[in-house]
Amino acid sequence: MRTYIFACIHNAGRSQMSAAFFNQLVDSSKARAISAGTNPGPHVHPVVVEVMKEVGIDLSKAKPQKLTAELAQGAELLVTMGCGDECPYVPGLRRADWPLRDPNGLALDEVRAIRDEIRERVKELVSEEQLQG
Repeated sequence: MRTYIFACIHNAGRSQMSAAFFNQLVDSSKARAISAGTNPGPHVHPVVVEVMKEVGIDLSKAKPQKLTAELAQGAELLVTMGCGDECPYVPGLRRADWPLRDPNGLALDEVRAIRDEIRERVKELVSEEQLQG
C-alpha cells in the first residue's frame, strides 16, 4: 500500500480536498491519501465542506491532524500547499508543492475554483503515478 500525504497549514481546506479526491480516484488496493497540517485548525472550513458536498464528497466529519515526521515516514510523496518552511523534512521522501490559495474566508465561487483546480491536479498525479481505480 502506497501512502500519499497532502499537507497545508491548518489541514482545513486544500489538503482535505486533495486527499478526498485522491482517495476517490485511486484503486484503494494500491494507494491511499492522508491529509495533515503543520498547525491544524479546529475543523474543516464550512465553505470547503459545502463545495465538496456539491461534488458528492462529505467532509463534515473530517478532522484536521498534525503533520509529523512520524506520519510522513514511509510515504511515497508529500504534496505541500503553502506550509513552506513549516513542513517537516523527511529524508528520502519525494516532495511536490502546489501553490494554491487558502480557501478560508473566500467567496463560494473562489472556493469552487480552488476545488476544481485541486481535482485536476489530483487527476494528473493519479495518472502519473499509475494509480487509477
